[in-house]
Amino acid sequence: MIYEHPLAYLLGLEGTALMRAFVGGHDREFVEARIAEVRRLIDDERLADAGVEVERVDSVEGYRLWSRTYDDGRNAAFDLEEPIVREILDQLRPGVALDAACGTGRYAEYLVKGGHQVIGVDSSPDMLAKARERVPGARFQLGDLGMLPLADNTVDVVVCALALTHVADLGPAMAEFARVLRPGGHLITSDMHRDSVSRGAIPPVIGPNGERGRLSAYQHLGGDYLRAALPVGLQVRRCEEPRLPESAEPERDAEGDDDPLDASNELPPWHEWPWALVGLVPEAARAVGTGTPRTIIWHFELTGV
Repeated sequence: MIYEHPLAYLLGLEGTALMRAFVGGHDREFVEARIAEVRRLIDDERLADAGVEVERVDSVEGYRLWSRTYDDGRNAAFDLEEPIVREILDQLRPGVALDAACGTGRYAEYLVKGGHQVIGVDSSPDMLAKARERVPGARFQLGDLGMLPLADNTVDVVVCALALTHVADLGPAMAEFARVLRPGGHLITSDMHRDSVSRGAIPPVIGPNGERGRLSAYQHLGGDYLRAALPVGLQVRRCEEPRLPESAEPERDAEGDDDPLDASNELPPWHEWPWALVGLVPEAARAVGTGTPRTIIWHFELTGV
């Protein structure tokens, strides 16, 4: 069980911003404003008893629930990782491609358009049903990243997008990617950056009776990917850690008329946490978020152990 308290999240942002100021990132005026804002947050009655308990949900159940609305909106992470992943894919020759943890078929669709013979694998039957409708030109199978339903040396390209964050141990998945790849084959992974996960970039899921849940998510270091990939013969060809531009971070109202800590404003609903909370402390959130990586993209090539 997770205990999510909006005051804890907001004080965490303020504390991180103050730590960055302590090592020279911001001036005295910024520090004094943050300390004053902390006092106001602690005195805010809306926040005093606003904590909620949230279940941790495994990926199969979580994506079963999320599959109903997954394609309704654009995941902000797509805008950061897609251009880089597509750029890498566009440089590769068409062949047999595996979309591992394919979800609703976002990359399967792109690979088919690129001339690849595509196999999609996912552990969620509900997401696979969506993928089959979206990409009739691909073949989809139920399977797990730790035990892919493919023979050895059968694919030229593996794409795994925004899924490894749900895997506690990267070793088995990397070993499976290497097993199904042909020598000289390519693996492209995108994932939520550990800095994003640590700041709450964990999808919410709501149960049929309104139960609150968060998908299981793990904070993988850059070295964790390497320690899993290098021993199985996967060599690094590229690594990117895209960041949001500074203009994308939350800001106060341009006229300065709106006070986000005005007690008359209601707290945003739980399913919009934590991102809806950052508007309560926009200067601290901007200081923490600017320059922070949001996703991490790896390009590996199988060259032999």
